[in-house]
Amino acid sequence: MAPTFADRTRGLVRNEALERAAELLVAGGWRGLRLQDVADGIGVSRQTLYNEFASKQGLAAALVLRRTEEFLAQLEAALEGEDDIHRAWASSVRTTLDTVGRDPLLRALLTGQGAQELLPLLTSEAEPLVTAARDRGADFLLRRRPELDVATATAAAEIAARLTISHVVLPLHPPDVVADQVATTVVRYLGRA
Repeated sequence: MAPTFADRTRGLVRNEALERAAELLVAGGWRGLRLQDVADGIGVSRQTLYNEFASKQGLAAALVLRRTEEFLAQLEAALEGEDDIHRAWASSVRTTLDTVGRDPLLRALLTGQGAQELLPLLTSEAEPLVTAARDRGADFLLRRRPELDVATATAAAEIAARLTISHVVLPLHPPDVVADQVATTVVRYLGRA
C-alpha cells in the first residue's frame, strides 16, 4: 500500500527536524539544542515536534539512530568492497575513522564533544550501536567464510567494533595503523578459531 499524503508529509517534517537538530547540535552542543529552535527552523510548531519525538531526548535518540544506520551502511559497503578479509576489515575501519574525522555530528555523538549528555547513548547505553556493528560484521564474515561458526564470527566482529570505537574516542595512532591493527586482530582471531 502506498504511503498517504499525511504519511509523506510527516516523514518530510521528521527528516527536516532531524537535519535541523543535527545542525544545531553541531553548532551549539546539546545545551544549545532547543525544540523551539528546531520547530522555528523548519516552520512547524513545537507541539508538532513533541508529537513526533515526545521530548528533546527522543529527538536525540532518533538522530542517533538515523545517523548510526547511515554510518553502518557505509561500513557494510566498505566490507563488501574487498575480497580479502584483512583488506575488507581494514577498509571498514578506515571508513569509520575517515567518516568520524569529517562528520562533526558523528564526532560529537561518538566522542561526546559538545554533546556530553548524548555520550551515554554511545557508551554506557551503546549496546545497540555495538550490536548492530557486530551483527553486520558477523554476517559479512559468515558470507565470506561459511565454514565459521556463528559464535566465532560474532566474537571477531564484536572485537573489531569495540576496538574501532575505542580508537574513535581516544585516538592514539594514525588511521592506517589502526585499520591494519584491527584487521590483523580479526584475521588472527579467525585463524585460531
